[in-house]
Amino acid sequence: MTPKTLLSVEEFAALPDDGMKHELNEGELIVMPPPKPRHGDCQLTLGSALREFVVSHGLGKVYTESDYRLTPHTVRGPDVSFVRTSRLQDPDEYFDGAPDLAVEIVSPGDDASDLREKIKQYLNAGTSVVWVVYPRSRQIEIHTPDKTIRSLGVEDTLEATELLPSFQLPARAILG
Repeated sequence: MTPKTLLSVEEFAALPDDGMKHELNEGELIVMPPPKPRHGDCQLTLGSALREFVVSHGLGKVYTESDYRLTPHTVRGPDVSFVRTSRLQDPDEYFDGAPDLAVEIVSPGDDASDLREKIKQYLNAGTSVVWVVYPRSRQIEIHTPDKTIRSLGVEDTLEATELLPSFQLPARAILG
């Protein structure tokens, strides 16, 4: 078996743009194909609703596919993320630390164990809540640092009461 070539964050940052999405998992380069339309629609719907709420309440910034340095050797880019105003950093550099909210939208080819590892990495790095959207099965999971997982269906309402007081979005708006 060939040993894996590990990259530093600096080497990762210097990679040329090849049209693919990249993340760094404990030094290992992860390459993902561009998302399909269903994924993009969920991302835009959720990101737009979050951004409108966050901006109107002066709470911080909402990003899509922005990279966060979770550890010295791990860089992850959630599909949608939120960072409180008090934690904002230079927007031209990788964010040093985790977002307050990370959203992952699951594509058909995503590996379940990789997804579990990513959720764990966000929470261990300080993310308050991770929303995992499953467009095909029309479900959303809400993960918190205390290892609680709550599942929502199309009839439920997505919220993060402590992080985003009074934010509510019908799950149907995201899941169709």
